Amino acid sequence: MKIWLDDTRTPLDSSWVWVKSAQAIIDMLSNPELDIEQISLDHDLGDEELYGNGYQVLLYIEERVFTDKDYAPPRVFIHTANPVAMQKMKSALTTIYKKRENNAQKST
Repeated sequence: MKIWLDDTRTPLDSSWVWVKSAQAIIDMLSNPELDIEQISLDHDLGDEELYGNGYQVLLYIEERVFTDKDYAPPRVFIHTANPVAMQKMKSALTTIYKKRENNAQKST
C-alpha cells in the first residue's frame, strides 16, 4: 500500500491512498494488518490543530524505530513546498534510517 498525505494536491496516480490528516496516516501506520510500503508527505495540511502536519508522521515513525528494534518503516518521500519544513523533515528521515540501519546491524 502507498499512502499520500496532502490536503490539496492529488496523489501521483490511482495506486496511492489519499489521506488529508497526520492522525489518519499515523492510525494506518499503527495498524499491523496494513502492509504500507511507501508514504509521501506534505507538511502543511491546513488547520494544524485539526489536521496536524507531515512532520508529526515522521516523529511517530522515529519513535517506533527507537522503541521497536524490529519495526521496518515504509519508504518515505517528502513533497512539501515549505522549504523550512522540508529541511526539518529530511533531518528526521535521516535519523530514522540511521537508527533502522543500526537496529538491523545489531540483529545480525
